[in-house]
Amino acid sequence: MFTSTGSNGLYKAPLSKSLLLVPSAISILLTLLFQHYQKFFAYNLQAIKEDFQIWRLVCGRTICLDLKDTFCSCLLLYNFRIFERRYGSRKFSSFLLGAWMLSALFDLLLVEIAQYTFGVTINSLPSGFLGPVFALFVPFYSSIPRVQVTQVLGHFSITNKTLVYILGLQLVTSGSYIWILALSGLVSGICYNSSILKVHRILCVPSWVAKIFSWTLEPIFSSAEPTNEVRVGMGATVDIQRQQRMELLDRQIMMSQVAQMRRQRQQQGGMINWNRLFPPLRHRHNVNYQDHHPSEQDTPPPTEVSEEQVARLMEMGFSRGDALEALRASNNDLNVATNFLLQH
Repeated sequence: MFTSTGSNGLYKAPLSKSLLLVPSAISILLTLLFQHYQKFFAYNLQAIKEDFQIWRLVCGRTICLDLKDTFCSCLLLYNFRIFERRYGSRKFSSFLLGAWMLSALFDLLLVEIAQYTFGVTINSLPSGFLGPVFALFVPFYSSIPRVQVTQVLGHFSITNKTLVYILGLQLVTSGSYIWILALSGLVSGICYNSSILKVHRILCVPSWVAKIFSWTLEPIFSSAEPTNEVRVGMGATVDIQRQQRMELLDRQIMMSQVAQMRRQRQQQGGMINWNRLFPPLRHRHNVNYQDHHPSEQDTPPPTEVSEEQVARLMEMGFSRGDALEALRASNNDLNVATNFLLQH
C-alpha cells in the first residue's frame, strides 16, 4: 500500500515536536524517578493566591503529573500540528502563548465563580499544558474539513475528526476539576480567534523573539522532509494507516475547495484567472498555458496583497514571489493560498 506522507510526521512543525518531547520527558522523569520534586509542579491555586508563588503558574500549567493526561495531550498536539504548518511557527506559538495566558486568567475566574455559586472550594487543578490544548479545538472545529468515513448503525457518522474529539472527551473525564481547564481553554481559544476582540494583535510573539528561537531551537527540533511516497509495511498499525488516509482526504478536500472556487470564478467572470496565475507558481507550463496569451486589455488589474499575509507565508518557507501570486490568485485568502503552496 502506497500513500502520500507529505503532511505526515512533524515536518515543518518544530514547535509541535518540542512540545511533544520536552514536557512529556519531564513528566515521565518526575513520575518514575523524581517523585519528590512533583510538589514543585503542582498547580496549587491556594499557594498562588495566598503565598504569591507565581512561578507555579508556569510550572503547574506546563508539565503534566498524570501520565494519562500526558499521553492524551501529546496525541492531541500531534493531530494539531497541522496548524503550525498552515500558519507558520510564529503565529502558532502566538496562539499557544495567548491561549496559555488567557486560560490562566479564566482558570482563576471559574474557580471563584464555582466557589461563589456552588460553595465549592477548589485549592488545586490538574497540572499540564492543557489550556492551550483545549483552545486548539476552536480552530480545529472551524477550519479543518469534515470528511465522513463510515456510519455506525446507519445513523452515527464517523469522520476524520471523530478520534480527536474522543481524545478530548477522554482528557476531560480523566480527573476531577479538569472541566475547568477545558472550559477556560475553549473560551480562551474563542477570544483569541475573535476578529472583534483583536487579542491576536496584543498577545503575540515578537518577530525578534521568533528569529532567536528559529536560529537556536529550530535546528534542534526540525524534522527532515519526508519523501513523496513511503511504503506502509506490514508492521504498521491500522491506526497509522487510517491517520495517513485521513490526512490524505483532508488535503483532497482542501484542493477540491480550490477547484470549486476556480469554477465559480470562471462562471461568474471573476477578476482572477486561476489558469493564468497558478501554473507559474511551480513552473508547470502546459500546452494550454503556452498557447493562451491574454491581451493587455483582457488582463485584470493585480489584486492588492496584504504584506502581513505575505510575511506569514514567507515564515513558512515559501518565496516572496510564490506567496504574492498565491495570495493574488486566492483573493487574499491565506488558508487557500497556504494549502495550494503546500501541495504544489
